[in-house]
Amino acid sequence: MSFHIQLPFVSVSDASAPRTVHLVRSQDTETVARLLGEHGAFLKAQGFASRDGAFTLLPGENGAGAALLCVDEGRLNDPTAFGLLGTVLPAGDWLAVLHGVEDGVQETALLGFAMGAYRYRVGQNQDAATRMVVPDTIKTASAIAKATWFGRDLINTPANLLGPRDLAQSAYRALDGRGAEVRIVEGDDLKVAYPCLAEVGEGSERKPAVVVARWKAREGAPRLSLVGKGVCFDTGGYDLKPAAGMLRMKKDMGGAALMLAVMCSAIDLKLDIDLELRLGCVENSVSGHAMRPGDVLKTRSGKFVEIGNTDAEGRLVLCDLITEASESAPDYIVDAATLTGAARVALGPDLPAVFSNSDELAQLLLESGLDTADALWRLPLWHGYDAWLDSKIADLGNITSKPMAGAITAALYLQRFVPDGQKWLHIDTYAWNDANSPGRPEGGETLALRALLKMIERLGRSS
Repeated sequence: MSFHIQLPFVSVSDASAPRTVHLVRSQDTETVARLLGEHGAFLKAQGFASRDGAFTLLPGENGAGAALLCVDEGRLNDPTAFGLLGTVLPAGDWLAVLHGVEDGVQETALLGFAMGAYRYRVGQNQDAATRMVVPDTIKTASAIAKATWFGRDLINTPANLLGPRDLAQSAYRALDGRGAEVRIVEGDDLKVAYPCLAEVGEGSERKPAVVVARWKAREGAPRLSLVGKGVCFDTGGYDLKPAAGMLRMKKDMGGAALMLAVMCSAIDLKLDIDLELRLGCVENSVSGHAMRPGDVLKTRSGKFVEIGNTDAEGRLVLCDLITEASESAPDYIVDAATLTGAARVALGPDLPAVFSNSDELAQLLLESGLDTADALWRLPLWHGYDAWLDSKIADLGNITSKPMAGAITAALYLQRFVPDGQKWLHIDTYAWNDANSPGRPEGGETLALRALLKMIERLGRSS
């Protein structure tokens, strides 16, 4: 499966008679009134008011000659505040003009426009009818928008078109084209290096693959190892999901899509970091070769895991990858996965859950999320629940017998494979928008992308 990301951006030199979209703080009523001019009274009578999200087209000689969007000053760092532009601006080229705000807001506005303009449809890759003029000095918005679109495309692609090998090949092409060292581990080599992960994929005719990649800005840069769960479809295995529970399971590789998007954009932005990436690309299916409840699997670490539920497969994929990531003693390990429904019960679809054994690393990510309007929420690695994972016949079980704290116990399972002293952070994400909203069309989503990139930028600066 190939992805050709053509953003709805156009350079200044290639733009065709761009019209202006004015971006104004909703609190700046004087500027809003001036821009509305003689049409102000008419629009006010129609219910237009200077409030967050208020949008209108302004008349010109041949129809809409300009546009106006009001944004609350408390949301100027939030791309979704500008996401409406991606759906309401008429066809043609547009130039964003900001009034009374900092220059950095232009990057945010352009990113928001691109996020809102995203559409996914199988077999269609049409040129954008509505484009935004992007000055040559704008780099961040383009890099993050491209990564956002790529990640969304991966998550939205139906599972019959994106199996484990397809996901691995997509990652290879994206990273190799950016100068990273990339290899794909398959077959017998995979069974030796990642025995637990391999067992998860045994039930499917589409065999698993692991992507291992490396890119570094310079010698001596802090090393960050990224790990992503890439379950391209999750039936639940022998603990079969109900039909309704399978409808969105093509998104169960959302953690891998997120981490791949992070690495691609970090390279494009030339962040000062030494990056490793491991993606576990696998399908959890049902057959005579599939793992069963009650089986005991050996992991790369040498620990044995008793399978209490075959639908708790994501942690079995991640534990081998985290073990390998820790072997090179990186400064930080960060993993991401669509791991538990319990995290969604606790925090809903928009807030990824964060777990970490490092207060410093967790706080840096949370602050980065606030600064980029890409929020996450920290949950505890509560030691009192750790014993719930004990098994009578193995080193640990992949689930507990308790019907509570599922997101916490899943994180505690992963922590069992993190060596003492290794700084590690786990993100439990939903990777999906349940409904359309400005900047976030229904479908796959790269939640935490902007927060992670800001965190990586700060890690690089602090070295």
